Amino acid sequence: MLRIETHLTAIYGEGDHSDLVARLVDAMRLRERFFEPVAFRNHWSENDVALITYGDTIKPAEGPPLQELGRFIEKRLGGSISIVHILPYFPWTSDDGFAVSDYETVHPDLGDWSDLETLSEDYRLMSDLVVNHCSASHEWFQQYERGEEPGKRFFVEASPEDDLSEVVRPRTSDLLRPTETPDGTKHVWCTFGHDQVDLDFREPDLLVEFVKIIRSHLDHGVGVFRLDAVAFVWKEIGTRCINLMETHELVRLFRTLIEHVKPDAVIITETNIPNQENLSYFGNGNEAHGIYNFSLPPLLLFAMTKGDCRCLIQWLMKMPPAQPGTMYFNFIASHDGIGLRPAESLLTDGEITSLVETMKGYGGLISERTLPDGSKRPYEINISLFDAFQTEAKFLCAHTILLGLEGVPAFYIHSLLGTRNDTEGVAKTGMNRRINRRQWDAVELGAILDDPSSPHARILSGLRALIDLRKEQPAFHPNATQFTLHLGDQVFAFWRQSYDRSQNVFCLNNVSADEQVIALTSINLVSTEDWIDLISGDELDAEALELTLAPHQCVWLANRRKHLPY
Repeated sequence: MLRIETHLTAIYGEGDHSDLVARLVDAMRLRERFFEPVAFRNHWSENDVALITYGDTIKPAEGPPLQELGRFIEKRLGGSISIVHILPYFPWTSDDGFAVSDYETVHPDLGDWSDLETLSEDYRLMSDLVVNHCSASHEWFQQYERGEEPGKRFFVEASPEDDLSEVVRPRTSDLLRPTETPDGTKHVWCTFGHDQVDLDFREPDLLVEFVKIIRSHLDHGVGVFRLDAVAFVWKEIGTRCINLMETHELVRLFRTLIEHVKPDAVIITETNIPNQENLSYFGNGNEAHGIYNFSLPPLLLFAMTKGDCRCLIQWLMKMPPAQPGTMYFNFIASHDGIGLRPAESLLTDGEITSLVETMKGYGGLISERTLPDGSKRPYEINISLFDAFQTEAKFLCAHTILLGLEGVPAFYIHSLLGTRNDTEGVAKTGMNRRINRRQWDAVELGAILDDPSSPHARILSGLRALIDLRKEQPAFHPNATQFTLHLGDQVFAFWRQSYDRSQNVFCLNNVSADEQVIALTSINLVSTEDWIDLISGDELDAEALELTLAPHQCVWLANRRKHLPY
């Protein structure tokens, strides 16, 4: 209880918070069951791989889409994945689920809580906590418009006369939305759009309501929480209104409450911001368990597109190892576009412009954000990942890199399926992000995947083989040692070593379209051990002096220990 009090003092200032502490304890039902979590414990291993999907990405011939998703996972993925992240499955009004109109129920078009609970029996269920805003159709905002309790206190207000020039946000729409209330016209804060109205956590009653929501989700089997757009959650006029101290403390408070109910539950912050700001959400090992590794997608795409991995090498050298109890959540595609803000300071403006123009040539679209001076800047590239990489070889190379890096790898369902640009979806909705949110017909998809010669089946089979191979290697534990290797500008290479130091894996990835020759003297291959490429199964000739990589070839060079005569 003292820890909760400490969080509240940091958020709301000095004073008597005993009543609010008691309300939070009751909302979380901590008196019923209370666990003391073990600090700095890893709740993941090399066996963990996540799937990211909408609940209705696969449209069934009949029955709820969530049940069809369960059948797809069981038949096509099986034990290859351990975490299932279902993007917002609540009733919503816009932004493909992220304008939530009811946090307590499952959208009836998808199924119900029992479908999610069934999935949670075999997989760790990951759910979005859309904490920054809710739909303008949510009952709380309806109350706001009517001047009724408690909603009238739950939203951030500002004046058009306020100096909001420093506010950072990822959209080009007007920040303030005029809203008629019994007290006249008010202007409410909308970071993302006028149907997504920002919530005001300066109001303790709102905090209590969200804690009730969290407890409800835990009761329904959720074990991993994705804190959506959490960086924007606290506003202070006259500041950038991003990454404020109170925001970090709210994350710490949520973690404290959650892990005392479910000690192995995990919080992952979704903060699509520059790399150093993103890293701050680890806190001192007391904030997020995991952070989305947002710099990886644009840097990897740039390296593979240009056939030059210098940007990746420089980035990886500067990335601190995740401390025990924390991890990187690695991905290269998601339901959103490929964010460019995390590449700022890692790529030059000219390199970003070059990447943007190349992706346009592959059918990609560009979403923009407005800078404080009113100018616009590319915010993300909207494109299917297969179209971004263009060939199966480059596509598989990129995912092999993903699987080798320190952290928990996550696969967007459309990457597993090799889905192409959905230009029809964009035309129907006017939303750039729909280009990578195709809805597959279950029967059509089944027939395609049953044909081993189809590109979609080849990609799924190839990725599953890599995933299953990775899961067998202790050197690929998300927190196992990682060192960057320097083998030239075309070979992105790093060394992984298991906790007990018994397994070493040298991950050598040719990002170029040219053959690369690597001198084995540049790799620390212990002479008392045999070495094998885990991917091809080829043993390394003990007398070999060099290793040749074909274009976009990846090698996982691992040791096989000899029995020494002593």
